[in-house]
Amino acid sequence: MAADQWTSVVSLAGVALGGGLTALAQRATQRSAERVEERRQAVATAESRRAEQTAVLKEFVASAQAAERAAYGRPDPWGDDEDGWVTRTGPVMTALWTASGNVTLLCDEALREPVRTYGHALNAAVWRDIGDVEVNEHLEEAKSQFMDAARASLAGS
Repeated sequence: MAADQWTSVVSLAGVALGGGLTALAQRATQRSAERVEERRQAVATAESRRAEQTAVLKEFVASAQAAERAAYGRPDPWGDDEDGWVTRTGPVMTALWTASGNVTLLCDEALREPVRTYGHALNAAVWRDIGDVEVNEHLEEAKSQFMDAARASLAGS
């Protein structure tokens, strides 16, 4: 083969090799950018999810506090809705059970039982199905278990 032909073949091989390397480098850069974007989206989704969970937990705590206030404000003895306590307390308890459902739906599975237990304890306290036990004594354990579970859930997310 003549020198001119060798030069042409080597030149063509260099162009092909350079083009292939450029294509590989571009593909690697594109894949790296895609992975970075996927991680960014995963972090954004996790942050959004955590904010959503925090909001429903705050809603539940606020509803639980309202139910606890209703339990302390219950007339004794009670029967008729003389001062409107029953009328005011119905929506409070509905809000508690709605917030409880939101926590169960949107938060960690580990919160399901503590939310249910605390909700039932609040319900019993409001309607005085607790005998002679003080409201705060009756609620203390269930409230503490819920708060611990909620704290652990938020720390893990």
